[in-house]
Amino acid sequence: MSKRQIKLGAFIPTTSQHVAGWRHPESRPQDHLNIDYAIELAKTAERGLFDAYFLADGLSVRWSSAVEGEKGLGDKGVGFEPVTLFAALSAVTQNIGFIATASTTYEDPYILARKFASLDHISKGRAAWNVVTTASADAAKNFNIQQHPEPKERYERADEFIEVTQKLWDSWEDDTFHYNKETGQFFDARKQHQPNHQGQYYQVLGALNVSRPPQGYPVIVQAGQSEDGRELAAKYAEVIFTAQQKLEDAQAFYRDVKSRLIKYGRHADDLKIMPGVSIFVAQTEAEARAKYDELNAYIHPTLGLNLLKQLGGFTEDLSQFDLDQTLPEHLTQAQNGASRQQLILEIARKNNFTIRQLYQWVASARGHWTLIGTPEQIVDQLQAWFENEAADGFNILPPTTPASLDDFVDLVVPELQRRGLFRTAYEGKTLRENLGLKRPENQYVLKNQQVQAS
Repeated sequence: MSKRQIKLGAFIPTTSQHVAGWRHPESRPQDHLNIDYAIELAKTAERGLFDAYFLADGLSVRWSSAVEGEKGLGDKGVGFEPVTLFAALSAVTQNIGFIATASTTYEDPYILARKFASLDHISKGRAAWNVVTTASADAAKNFNIQQHPEPKERYERADEFIEVTQKLWDSWEDDTFHYNKETGQFFDARKQHQPNHQGQYYQVLGALNVSRPPQGYPVIVQAGQSEDGRELAAKYAEVIFTAQQKLEDAQAFYRDVKSRLIKYGRHADDLKIMPGVSIFVAQTEAEARAKYDELNAYIHPTLGLNLLKQLGGFTEDLSQFDLDQTLPEHLTQAQNGASRQQLILEIARKNNFTIRQLYQWVASARGHWTLIGTPEQIVDQLQAWFENEAADGFNILPPTTPASLDDFVDLVVPELQRRGLFRTAYEGKTLRENLGLKRPENQYVLKNQQVQAS
């Protein structure tokens, strides 16, 4: 049995991960829609032997306040549509996988299944779908919908959406197509299936007009931490991204989600849990700290306060307070997104942060784990989580691009490899092979086998 090793995702928006990362002297925000720049970043990540390049996505321009919009602050999530971008990047890479975000609330199962099956074929088995239900109510206004669905409905819809999508991916058995020029038989009609799904939210006849993906299904990724999110992950997800700050909290999340898999007939190894981590690394701790402080100095106060208000759920106008005083004791928070809000409040109290220090901390990684130090110090902490039931790997959030991505590949990866914690070459050609995930059987084939055995 091969030794368990860390899995790595690279979350690389072209305008940088840190809210002010685009202002770094080495950042290239003017190239955020330049395919050559995206290719450069993908090749760097592949040089670092990352399992996958991940992109979040939204379906609206994100204005967190009128003032922010009027001043033109921040990138507002303007960028490539992920599936389109990854189709292009797959043609100039060999091994790295591509995790594209798509919404179960505002997309359609047939179209989504077709897009991701196509990406899996184009990339020769390196596609993954990050399932989101879309938290932002602004998206509804762009889709001729007056009311954004409540979380419970969104997760119910997501459950059925994934079920339908997997049925569509199974429309064709792996050996359906014969291409027999002598007989004229293109495919075996007995091995083509129409899902004919009739559910609460979707009625889909099928079959999908793309043959079964090389991986069977593109890898299913999920990032919810709520009760509904954890249950959806336990049922379907093969990778879950999470935001944790402390080892004990990460361990509790890890054990909770893994324990839920058994009720769905799944094994703990069928799901890789990968907390997000933003890393500032240099040859000395002082140099790493200087990188962190430099980026934070670029944060526009209006943008920082709006980000803190948005992610912390604070209902008060924080600009009325002295930014260099500690967070006031009695602040109210909205109830949506409660887990992330509570985390931010706990961090503020634990560290006795001023308002400015708190928004600087939030700006670094939106509530994800932030590490600052030498390669050895960084890997010490990653190793502790990996070896103590807190993580199967990590979703790396480079604060700036390309500089922080280069730092991780050139400084952290060699230290991981030196300790035997990370690969020195890709294990396989598909994303599933590199993640150590099994290829799913076609559900219609399994059903026929069960009928024949009974």
